[in-house]
Amino acid sequence: MKAATSVFAGLGAYTPEKVLTNADFEKLLETSDTWIRERTGISERHIARRDETTAMMAAEASKAALKEAGFGPEDLDTIICATATPDRLLPSTACDLQALLGATNAKAFDIQAACSGWIYGLVMGDSLIQSGASERVLVLGAEKLTSIMDWTDRTTAVLFGDGAGAAVLTKSDGTRGIVSSYLKSDGTLAELLWRPAGGTVCPPNEQGQLEGRGYYIKMAGREVFKNAVRSMADAASKALDKAGITSEQVDLLVPHQANLRIIEATANHANIPMDRVYVNVDRYGNTSSASIPIALDEARRAGRLKPGMTVLLVTFGAGFTWGSMVVKW
Repeated sequence: MKAATSVFAGLGAYTPEKVLTNADFEKLLETSDTWIRERTGISERHIARRDETTAMMAAEASKAALKEAGFGPEDLDTIICATATPDRLLPSTACDLQALLGATNAKAFDIQAACSGWIYGLVMGDSLIQSGASERVLVLGAEKLTSIMDWTDRTTAVLFGDGAGAAVLTKSDGTRGIVSSYLKSDGTLAELLWRPAGGTVCPPNEQGQLEGRGYYIKMAGREVFKNAVRSMADAASKALDKAGITSEQVDLLVPHQANLRIIEATANHANIPMDRVYVNVDRYGNTSSASIPIALDEARRAGRLKPGMTVLLVTFGAGFTWGSMVVKW
């Protein structure tokens, strides 16, 4: 295995207190607990309060990660926030987070790679550390997906939840940390999973947004499923090859938590048995860029993620974007 570059000095996660179960959805939509679980594996998801912002959730996750790392906010020199649900388009959620934390010495910016955003952010943070441009990088995945969800569409409304996950990266001594990574995208398939309105093409208050419900997430489920499985399988192979290891050497696979069937198919393609895969989509739903850091933090607290383990992270999201990472924990 190749030498590691950046190490995870701290992890943290936050999910809202309110939980919406499948039974709750039975009262809102023409659906059932059985229908949802059989197609997605999801039983419940966490829902942010109306006054609970993306930056606020990110701040809670960040505080936990900083505490574990043993750093104060003033010790950070970079904040990278991956989000598809910024609190506003200008300025960035990362700058709002910087203000909430009091991270006065940090440069702060957002990136948007949908569900793949946190992995993209980790690769960017790792690169900054390798180049010497940064020493302590806070990487967030934070989403308030319920704010862009069409509550009348049973094919998408049951899928998403809110939350945030954070990691503090520092320079590795070469024995622990990020070993390899792989990123890719395909913009020709954007309309299979997208929000048609809300940007400059269809600004707020125009007909397409209000009457066509273009503000909300639209998804061609079957096509997204096929592309997700194919792309995540490819990403897993690429990261393993770059690390110089095989799937047999992976102690734990932590995939993007979008759909249980996608997770099972990805594990099958990677030749990793499900007893070496961490799954929590049943309790959180799809939290987009926050899903892998939330799962990592929970896996560690549950004793599933231990020092010395070789961990494979794999993700897929709108764009399409996808990626992977091998980490020596």
